[in-house]
Amino acid sequence: MITDSLQCFYTGDDPRSIPVNIVLRSQYEDWKSSQSRAVQNWLQTACCRTEPNQPVCIPDTKGRLASVLVIVERENIIWSLGKCPQSLPAGQYHIAHVPGPSNNDPYLLGWGMGAYRYARYRKNDSPSCKLSIDCAQDRQKLEALLGAVTLVRDLVNTPAADMMPQHLQQSMQAMTDDHGVELNACIGDALLEQNYPMIHAVGRASTHPPRFITWRWGQAEHPRVIIIGKGVSFDSGGLDIKGARGMRLMKKDMGGAAHAAGVAMAVMKLGLPVHLEIMIPAVENAISGNAYRPGDVLTSRSGKTVEIEDTDAEGRLILCDALSQAVDEKPELIIDFATLTGAARVALGTEVPAFFTNDSTVAQDLIAASDKTDDPVWQLPLYRPYRQLLNSDIADISNCSNSGYAGAITAALFLQEFVPDTIPWLHFDVMAWNTRNRAGRPKGGEAMGLRAVVDFLKQRYP
Repeated sequence: MITDSLQCFYTGDDPRSIPVNIVLRSQYEDWKSSQSRAVQNWLQTACCRTEPNQPVCIPDTKGRLASVLVIVERENIIWSLGKCPQSLPAGQYHIAHVPGPSNNDPYLLGWGMGAYRYARYRKNDSPSCKLSIDCAQDRQKLEALLGAVTLVRDLVNTPAADMMPQHLQQSMQAMTDDHGVELNACIGDALLEQNYPMIHAVGRASTHPPRFITWRWGQAEHPRVIIIGKGVSFDSGGLDIKGARGMRLMKKDMGGAAHAAGVAMAVMKLGLPVHLEIMIPAVENAISGNAYRPGDVLTSRSGKTVEIEDTDAEGRLILCDALSQAVDEKPELIIDFATLTGAARVALGTEVPAFFTNDSTVAQDLIAASDKTDDPVWQLPLYRPYRQLLNSDIADISNCSNSGYAGAITAALFLQEFVPDTIPWLHFDVMAWNTRNRAGRPKGGEAMGLRAVVDFLKQRYP
């Protein structure tokens, strides 16, 4: 069940609709002076705080809600209306005033993201606030982005018991059916027959068979773009078992797969001229008698042998088989998303995803898209001297370093072993989870860097 991302909007005229005024802080005094004496007096005497992005309800002379004021620090910040859907009384609203000749779409997007609630297991009792969408400049893009963000949040928020590899496949199937796309899955021991040994090794201990989920969309003559998402439905850590605290949020370890699906949804809805292929290695990293062990040496799809330093560094193992498959198809661009390392969170915190790339132009273009969309990402280096931290005495490479340092970089360097420099490659290490409530970003599963990537793809393939 995917949440309806447009249920917080309405179309058509409503004479009872309440106006929402978005005002720059630097222009607040001028705006206030243009209001009626009653409104000025009320703002002066009754409104003790005018915090940025905090909706202020202004009553009429009979005490009924007449309008809403939101003060912002700069134009087009998408979080301006992010608090409104959960703060305002039930009713219908419309944007009446914005700073300058602005595009309303960022404000609409922020409202939509702020209205999100995950309600699969309990009734959503939030007030029914709806905003007019008639002022949208590019409604197709708005709907595509809201749908993609909602998809990611719903998938990540779903408990692991209902989001095992087969459930992940079912969710992808439902999504692709809407676009007439055929989805394929290589499941269980067939992974060995089709040469995906790492995916099989990581997932074989679970009662839920591992699988490699793929689908294609678009015309074959268009540039080929492959997007890969780490789909670890739950990560116990394997035999190197996590503690209870570290395991608590591991339902989100399929957040990379959710991001890949979200980007794919947006690309398909926008009809970008690309030949898109999605690859989702989906497993549960469980514990049983046939679990892979620390010290084992596994042979990857590429033929490289990998010594297992830590069974809790499983995501990079399933990704390397997918990357090898992607490279065989000689795409114009490879993007992968993964909730890969705690080290990236130590470096950047939980709200800024790290990215790595082997192409400087890709990095520049992505950073520009990030700034444009208010969707932060931060580049970390593929620092080659750290590659020696992955050296193994008995195999081609170890799956992680035992030094405790540069964990995000060494994880990216491990993946880079499976991607030639001739193919532009972009790797995201994301949290996929909001640890606190913020305007437009409720606590729980989150799409991070998704809007930046969609804009990057739009610019790259106009």
